[in-house]
Amino acid sequence: MRLVLRELRSWRPTLARVTGLLRSAATSFVVLAGTLWLMPGIDVSGLTAILWVVVLVAIVGALLRPLLLALATVLGGLGAMIVGASLQTIILYVALRLAPDADLSGLPAAFAASWFAVALAAIVSWLTDSGTDDAFVSEALRLMHKVSRAAQKRGTAARGEGLLVVQLDGVSAPLLRWAIHAGNLPNIGRWLRVRSHRLGTWHTGLPATTPGAQAGILHGDDRSVPAFRWYDKGTGRLMVANRPRDAAEVERQISDGAGLLRHGGVSISNVFSGDAPATLFTVSRATLPGRSSRGYAEFMISPYGFARAIVLGLGRILKELHQARGQRLRDIRPRVSRSGAFLVLRPLAGMLRDMNVSLIAEQMALGAPVIFCDFVDYDEVAHHAGPARPESLDALGRLDQVLGVLERLSAEADRRYHLVVLSDHGQSQGETFRQRYGESLAQTVDRIVNGSGRAPADDSEPTTAGGAGAAKGSRAGASKAGRTGRSEVNGSARADRTASAATGPVEPWGPVNTLLTEISGRPGAGAAATRAAVRSRTVDREVTLGPAGERKGPIGLAGAGEAHEISSTDVLVVASGNLAMIYFTRHPGKPTRTEIDAAYPGLVDGLAAHPGVGLVVVDDGTGPVAIGNRGEHHLRDGRVSGEDPLSAYGPRARADLLRHQGVEHVGDLVLISAVDSGTEEVAAFEELVGSHGGLGGWQTDAFLLHPAEWPVAEEPLDGPVAVHRQLVTWLHQLGLREEAVPEAKVVPEHVLVTDLAVVPDLAVVPAQVSAVGRSVAGAAADECDDLGDHQHDDHRDQDSLPGLGEDRAAEHSEGGVDHRPEPAGRGVGQREAPPA
Repeated sequence: MRLVLRELRSWRPTLARVTGLLRSAATSFVVLAGTLWLMPGIDVSGLTAILWVVVLVAIVGALLRPLLLALATVLGGLGAMIVGASLQTIILYVALRLAPDADLSGLPAAFAASWFAVALAAIVSWLTDSGTDDAFVSEALRLMHKVSRAAQKRGTAARGEGLLVVQLDGVSAPLLRWAIHAGNLPNIGRWLRVRSHRLGTWHTGLPATTPGAQAGILHGDDRSVPAFRWYDKGTGRLMVANRPRDAAEVERQISDGAGLLRHGGVSISNVFSGDAPATLFTVSRATLPGRSSRGYAEFMISPYGFARAIVLGLGRILKELHQARGQRLRDIRPRVSRSGAFLVLRPLAGMLRDMNVSLIAEQMALGAPVIFCDFVDYDEVAHHAGPARPESLDALGRLDQVLGVLERLSAEADRRYHLVVLSDHGQSQGETFRQRYGESLAQTVDRIVNGSGRAPADDSEPTTAGGAGAAKGSRAGASKAGRTGRSEVNGSARADRTASAATGPVEPWGPVNTLLTEISGRPGAGAAATRAAVRSRTVDREVTLGPAGERKGPIGLAGAGEAHEISSTDVLVVASGNLAMIYFTRHPGKPTRTEIDAAYPGLVDGLAAHPGVGLVVVDDGTGPVAIGNRGEHHLRDGRVSGEDPLSAYGPRARADLLRHQGVEHVGDLVLISAVDSGTEEVAAFEELVGSHGGLGGWQTDAFLLHPAEWPVAEEPLDGPVAVHRQLVTWLHQLGLREEAVPEAKVVPEHVLVTDLAVVPDLAVVPAQVSAVGRSVAGAAADECDDLGDHQHDDHRDQDSLPGLGEDRAAEHSEGGVDHRPEPAGRGVGQREAPPA
């Protein structure tokens, strides 16, 4: 009831609200007149009767909306979604029952009419706003004003400087520059033309993935993320970075309590939290906005929020079907299937985009000093359509509109927010490995290991006629070989080795699994229904839909994404774009090439000779060696024999591969697909036409857009840890950070990088030293062990998956998170840096 009274007291008859009310009345008349005329089950005769319905809808909405807003705020999560989905139906049903000249057949007719009205209202608003987001912005501004007034009354309003960091997932620097020159990004182009901002680039290194980038950017440590997914030999588990439990475990390893968002910051839709006290849709915390998040509830009940997002999402599904059919009819290549789950995931990305804007608006009104939010729209579309295809550029254009909206919203905040925009990686295009060669990488490995064509349990299917035919032939040969149960390799008989593959696209399922994991962990009937619906895909309270949740195959081979046991597997192949890692699960440590050749004769040479594999990195006993079809490159000393296999990957390839070899849990073999010298296309080991994770093309070319007067200390920025250090420096300049500015350690030439000597020309190594004295594949082994011995003090060490079904400290106050800076000495889990 306090929330209801506060909502009613906050209403003020300002000119903007009166204008908005008149506009809403006119729109409602047009929409309701069309709805009542077209929909069956409702009979309203006469202009006067329609006007009565419009008035009653306005009155009922004005009376019910505060109550339903309070209910959605209290329920949060799934409850807010249910309230938002049923709000329009309730309002229309009550109004039609009260109208004297209206005849309603029942609740189903009101339900159908309400959603038809929502769709029609979206069309009318789009036409009247000339395709802009003015109505949506008005709703966000109204939310900001309410939250700001409440904060001022409580005396918690914050002023001064603020930083808003927006991540455009998967947008490469070359593509962004091209889109600006083409005029497709008017807001970013305007910032550059008026010189308010400066566009720079940074090199991602390996792996070129969102988890790897965010680990470095948000926590200053990317040593524990070798790819998007990897195998942990110590626990025997396949780790996937966008699964809540795995992300929480990684964050425990990389967090020292002094992350980028430590001092009152907010993490929205990220993989890791950056040690933020407030996290919303953050995978490592598996958290949905709870009772303290008014922005989430406002989005759900607003006609310009959840209902609008559903209507636009349905439109995007139809548009996607049309675009996919156009690709097939025009025989545009490369291409992959764009049906199935992608049809659901694409509109979900659009809904999350609008929800993120509402959440950012709320946090700016509350005065959060630092906000970091990830927008995944472009990355999701580009994976299936191609990085530079019209569909992907359209998604990028919508993100430019979002930046314009955030610019308008930031002007209304009490703090003066500075906007920094960056990407975590780019994308590279190309036909997939399976499409080019008729078999997946896992099938290739299995064929070489067993001397047969038997295919392991694999989660992806061929997407072109050629690929399907070749793969079918491969399976036919497999059945013949499988009848013998033994293979002849180099003249010696031995039992077949089992192989397993984790190569299905799992990245888009991260937000879905995070959402369902948090919903099912909350108390209440809605959570119970969710738990019952996803029980078969739930392990230890974590929901894993998509390829990440598939069970073991029928012949005892681990299915794609099996996370808990690979006990029946000898060879495990995991893929992240055109980067693949092979693990020999029976070997406890990292085997040398001699040991691999003895156990699996011909595997290394066979992979290196494959036309789809550009290089294979293996430890030859003296250090890592990149092996190609016609030569080798010793990464430690730069010695090359034969043709250099790194020549196609650019001048940074050696440093990237050497650093990657020092990352924890890196594969026993690391493979990078071949790069076409003419088109710069790569062959992804996943079934994605746009991919990232390895080397080749634009996937390692990220961008950083920042206020023009802000200096960049290290140019060019090399690696996500360097970006973290730069952002921390800017926080100091804004007065939002108290501890000393981190400095990069100078690593002498003789210091070992995880037992590999750093060579003189690896200038990127100093840029990879973290803010608290930790190194990223640039520290001595004893220094890394020293860090691992320290214990965290925060609550995440007590709960293997924090935040499920419990309120956080950030939710204790009704108005939101207290964003005032912590006093000195109150750091959570803070520990001293090891000596340099």
